Amino acid sequence: MANEVVDGSNKIVRKVNLAKPMITQEDIDGVVAVLKSGWLSLGPKITEFENNFAAKIGAKYAIGVNSGTSGLHLCIKALGIGKGDEVITSPFSFVASSNCALYEGAKPVFVDVKEETFNLDVNLIEAAITERTRAIVVPHIFGQSCDMTRLMEIARERNLYVIEDACESILAKHSGKNLGTFGDVSVFAFYPNKQMTTGEGGMILTDNKQIADLCRSLTNQGRSNNMQWLTHDKLGYNYRLDEMSASLGVTQFSRIDSTVSSRQTLAALYGHLLSGTHGLVLPSAMNRNELSWFVYPIRVPAQIRDQFLSFLHSRGVAAKAYFFPCIHMQPYFQRDFGYSLGDFPVAEKLSFETVVIPFYPQMQVDEVDQVVQAVKAALAELLPVRL
Repeated sequence: MANEVVDGSNKIVRKVNLAKPMITQEDIDGVVAVLKSGWLSLGPKITEFENNFAAKIGAKYAIGVNSGTSGLHLCIKALGIGKGDEVITSPFSFVASSNCALYEGAKPVFVDVKEETFNLDVNLIEAAITERTRAIVVPHIFGQSCDMTRLMEIARERNLYVIEDACESILAKHSGKNLGTFGDVSVFAFYPNKQMTTGEGGMILTDNKQIADLCRSLTNQGRSNNMQWLTHDKLGYNYRLDEMSASLGVTQFSRIDSTVSSRQTLAALYGHLLSGTHGLVLPSAMNRNELSWFVYPIRVPAQIRDQFLSFLHSRGVAAKAYFFPCIHMQPYFQRDFGYSLGDFPVAEKLSFETVVIPFYPQMQVDEVDQVVQAVKAALAELLPVRL
């Protein structure tokens, strides 16, 4: 059967997915209602979703877009960042946090990360600033905040824009404040493996009306602010979020508190059950941070990672290396910018060691047990002697 595999002892075991969106009847009914209405784009649902999102996160303006990547691109564009400019960011992230600068001819400048949190090492930022630096794109990785207290101090001192890539970190907090409310502009994403989903989709947040108006226009083919049909006063894009997706966003977001809480509970359970396992490094929260848990990242010795993944797969447990390779080790970054192994050693270490295991709120107790037992058995077999 599709949901079963045969393990090394010829025993049939169930497959445990890496991620699984939580879709309820309320979600389905909302999308069906939009379909029946005949109003499938630029309608009331996107406005409702934007207003709800801005109010809860704590921003004045929200602009729905068709992906987090589109949102990041528009942030770069709206801030006037372009050819010859530099943008400081992390090499340990999804490629969109660097591609957004490349789209406008700017150069991503990488700073290594903190091993404990996977996020930018803010102590290295100032050394990377040049006369061409315009902004910091700060990814909040795996649902945990970067050290925004110190990062914002640096940005203000050096007159730099801050774009928060909060695509993995909805409702995560730093010093009690929601991520997405520190920088000049921020972006969230709603891919199916995120804390909430619209299928594809994203949201831009800002307190700056000029940035908000420009992003809204650019999202809709550069339509003029009077929103007259077929009147366009700038080059724009089709980055709109449709009404069906927005409806799903409305209902999913209405449950976001309980969803994030459930993920925190699951993370705590994994932490308890896997604590003390030989060869395993578990994730931890930085002081002043409250995680929203996008994935559950564990670390194993680099020399056994691939064997570890194969072992888990043989036991029906989905798992992936994450993020591998680092952005600067992607072929086009090596080719176009000359990066090589050793340039950012901490990010590279994390890239070779980090594995994500099944993580979604509707996991059953026996599924969690299956994952935990597979992880422990893999490490016992692959690391039989304590170092």
